[in-house]
Amino acid sequence: MRRREFFKSSLGAGIAASTALSLGGYNKLWGSVPESPKYDMVAVMGGNPDAMFDLGIQELGGMGTFVRKGQKVLVKPNIGWDVIPDLAANTNPLLVKRIVEHCFKAGAKEVYVFDHTCDNWVNTYKNSGIEKAAKSAGAKVAPGNSENYYQEIQIPGGVKLKKAKVHELLLETDVFINVPVLKNHNSTRMTACLKNNMGIIWDRGYWHSNDLHQCIADYALFEKKPALNVIDCYNVMVKNGPQGVSKEDVVQMKSQIITTDWVAGDAAAAKMLGVDLQKIDYIPIAYKMGLGNMNLDALNIKRIKM
Repeated sequence: MRRREFFKSSLGAGIAASTALSLGGYNKLWGSVPESPKYDMVAVMGGNPDAMFDLGIQELGGMGTFVRKGQKVLVKPNIGWDVIPDLAANTNPLLVKRIVEHCFKAGAKEVYVFDHTCDNWVNTYKNSGIEKAAKSAGAKVAPGNSENYYQEIQIPGGVKLKKAKVHELLLETDVFINVPVLKNHNSTRMTACLKNNMGIIWDRGYWHSNDLHQCIADYALFEKKPALNVIDCYNVMVKNGPQGVSKEDVVQMKSQIITTDWVAGDAAAAKMLGVDLQKIDYIPIAYKMGLGNMNLDALNIKRIKM
């Protein structure tokens, strides 16, 4: 796979050459919240994860658009696997660190980072590089390895998933920022925004045995939704996911997708991965349930090439 175009359109010659239109009239002051972000989505290509986020969040009005002074923030990356960052099974630690830094700059009182890992959580947090990166930015890193951390919630309107046990941090924080890594997945063909929620819940075995795609979409009905989704597409595992086998599974795309709409984010991510989004069942299911927009042509997207 080569470094393909974002969403089948050119990123242009640079920031100044971007063709996305500005809606204007938004307040850039830290702590203020405009009626809506300037764009539905920002797609950045060509830089390091932290630098791309700096540019992307600026186009959405800055982190102050989403985080206000004194708030408690949950940053939820994918930290599922005990592998080094280069294998791209987990979210890039540079991105996690920068997001935490932006949260504190916006006035956050506390920032927490956690995941319900697949491998041993102590080793995974360490070897992914995320624990060190998050703590160096001032975040508190919490475990997710015990059922005692989870509380049962109801999901009104769920087709297959009527309830779930979610980590207490999700319920206790004011702002939820979803930071998945884009990669191939042997069960769902792809994982990104919506599927990253499986690291928030305890009872995911039920999901796998009761129509996984429908459960992923059903969970998105829960009222505690992410204020922001940041998809790490810097190093992308294009085969043998979700854990991967070697660096041969990984393609360096040096890209990032930032959006408030997680269905739109997954639709864009599917195009980056080169997979027909209609074949990733949970995306059209979530779209039909009114949980977001998978029609990228209808969105106001800012495209940046660094």
